[in-house]
Amino acid sequence: MKIFNTLSRTKEEFVPLTPGHVKMYVCGPTVYNFIHIGNARPMIVFDTVRRYFEYKGYQVEFVSNFTDVDDKIIKKAIEEGVDADTISQRYIAECKKDMESMNVKPATVHPQATQEICGMLEMIQTLIDKGHAYVGKSGTVYFRTGSFKDYGKLSHKNLDELQSGFREIKVTGEEDKEDPSDFVLWKPKKDGEPYWESPWCDGRPGWHIECSVMSKKYLGEQIDIHAGGEDLIFPHHENEIAQSEAANGKPFAAYWMHNGFLNIDNKKMSKSLGNFFTVREIGEKYDLQVLRFFMLSAHYRSPLNFSADLMEASKNGLERILTAMERLTGLEGKVSGAELTAEENANVAAAKELVAKYEAAMDDDFNTADAVSAVFELVKLSNSTAGEESTRAYVDYLKETIARLCDVLGILTERKKEVLDSQVEEMIAARQQARKEKNFALADQIRQQLLDMGIVLEDTREGVKWKKA
Repeated sequence: MKIFNTLSRTKEEFVPLTPGHVKMYVCGPTVYNFIHIGNARPMIVFDTVRRYFEYKGYQVEFVSNFTDVDDKIIKKAIEEGVDADTISQRYIAECKKDMESMNVKPATVHPQATQEICGMLEMIQTLIDKGHAYVGKSGTVYFRTGSFKDYGKLSHKNLDELQSGFREIKVTGEEDKEDPSDFVLWKPKKDGEPYWESPWCDGRPGWHIECSVMSKKYLGEQIDIHAGGEDLIFPHHENEIAQSEAANGKPFAAYWMHNGFLNIDNKKMSKSLGNFFTVREIGEKYDLQVLRFFMLSAHYRSPLNFSADLMEASKNGLERILTAMERLTGLEGKVSGAELTAEENANVAAAKELVAKYEAAMDDDFNTADAVSAVFELVKLSNSTAGEESTRAYVDYLKETIARLCDVLGILTERKKEVLDSQVEEMIAARQQARKEKNFALADQIRQQLLDMGIVLEDTREGVKWKKA
């Protein structure tokens, strides 16, 4: 298995720190509102990475945090006249609902920043003791970037470049800094904000220290993979490396993985452009399995463009898989036989080649786009070779194989059971009665009314089936 490592900018063979075991940390969202589809991409991508490791037999410890203290959370709390914890807990709950709808598995641990303050104080003190951090006049604690010789190794920027860039930016407390590139580990409280006591001042942690502490607590000083969006490479992940390696005296993460940006209709997602969408909003138009399928339609490191046309294409692609699986399920009650025929054995051999093609794609830096193509080829094989003359063993093999590969991608292969409201149920029953009475004009009229309501009926030997248009 090869992984593109942002640290080396090359694909590297994956060698875990402990054989058969993967320790993985993924930066989670700041919970001040419903998550947006930009947040959804790393959630779906790295959930799929985790699933594939598990498919390959690895034991995966997967940690993903919630940042539950932040300027945006505090601003929202002030606007609503509640405390910051009320806001963060509300949107953690909403985030978990969206994750479930996208079939993102819960992390082994979902730590929250506000519950890990003691660990942050300890690491900051260690950095001060080792000369990597200092306390300014205001009580702000800064990391001394010049003390860490490898600063910039992830973003591949040298400190001189970074310092010249930082000199263009003047921020509050700048006069406290020894150097413009130094960054905050702890900052003083402001009126009306949550705060914690510390040896330096009453205040709260800087953003970067959170993940270093939570990763160390739940996964140890060294981990296999640290992942997140491309926008986190600098400064967040760069600063995490500096803090963790300066404090612990060991390499932090062996592999750094970053997903590409998500654009909307070829433009950067922005509220000012009116193209900012939450996952919840997309869920009102599409089953979120469609969003997941869309996210996996491109390689995770590639930029991905979100548009209505591409979502429709993903919806149709997912429909092909669901229809094929529904067909195989329908065949189960009509076929028998535990031994494959000679022709079926040849088809199984072809299917196994497609499974190998799927695995080769996933082994090559988790190329989900090519993996999905292999699944489509399996669906095509299924549609062209499985029928009422097939053996039960062959039908079961195809169904189990497609389901297993889709499960790695987090794609559900059974349609969700939907409850029709009483009016629609009555209309379907009335149409059935009209057909029974040979009143086909009325039956057709009701069918059209249902179609106008977005309900498509299909008459089969097993009875009437329906789906939303």
